[in-house]
Amino acid sequence: MKALNVISLILVILGGLNLLSVGLFKYDVVSELFGGTEEVGSRIVYIVIGIAALYAIALFPKVARDD
Repeated sequence: MKALNVISLILVILGGLNLLSVGLFKYDVVSELFGGTEEVGSRIVYIVIGIAALYAIALFPKVARDD
């Protein structure tokens, strides 16, 4: 389960960095790699990153817990 947490965190960070590049430079790395936002590859990457973000929401109570 720890590996899934790490993978999810990495995907969420990569998604955030992609959004940062879109916001600052109007350059979408994912769509550039896969040939556009409407291409199947780009859509799969966006979906996987979105699922990782949903999974990260479920991890929030663990991180926020005060030990």
